[in-house]
Amino acid sequence: MTSVTAHDYAWMRSSQFFRYALEAGYTLTLVRGVAPGEVLRVMEAEPQGTCTGVDALIEQQEELFEATDYSYESFIAGAFTVPGAGGDWTLVLHFDGGVAMQPRFLEALSAGGRAVVHSSNGGKPIHLFHWYEGGNLRTSFEGPTARNGSTPDALNSVMREVGFHLSDDAGYTGVYVEKALVLALAERLTGVRLTEELLHDAEYQLGHVPDEPAEE
Repeated sequence: MTSVTAHDYAWMRSSQFFRYALEAGYTLTLVRGVAPGEVLRVMEAEPQGTCTGVDALIEQQEELFEATDYSYESFIAGAFTVPGAGGDWTLVLHFDGGVAMQPRFLEALSAGGRAVVHSSNGGKPIHLFHWYEGGNLRTSFEGPTARNGSTPDALNSVMREVGFHLSDDAGYTGVYVEKALVLALAERLTGVRLTEELLHDAEYQLGHVPDEPAEE
């Protein structure tokens, strides 16, 4: 875990799953010490049974897209348990077009531990990373040189170790390189090694996350 770098995620370049995720928009969240069913409950998701494999999860989301005229205001979330640093983690995956995980959910889910999130809004160059600890957003960024949160520089040494360039003149390295860097950083924080086989073989608990109510 401590030696992982972006090179360990070179498989993303040939991954059909990641190609779909980047086109459709996705959010992948890792939460320590909270069971999948409880994570979905905190997300206010309506239970939808289970499915095996990420392809089946994508089919569920495509059916919802068709039923809602391709609205991204609600989505199907899939969650399962994975081993990681300090015990079990829940991996939550949804293809949400950029709706992403609401901050209030992440604050609640990380209240007694840690949550790490990365996402893409689908087809547009907005790719986000968030690290929550003890209910607080510690470090967040779109580009690695513009970090925010309560401790925006706390991960700088780890980011450099996995391959990030933190200088303003680093330039754009391409979406697959930048995603590989983010996945390596997520593994450093969670101990969870993300692989295509892991996502394809998992038994997902499913939940339909409804539209967010309009603000008054």
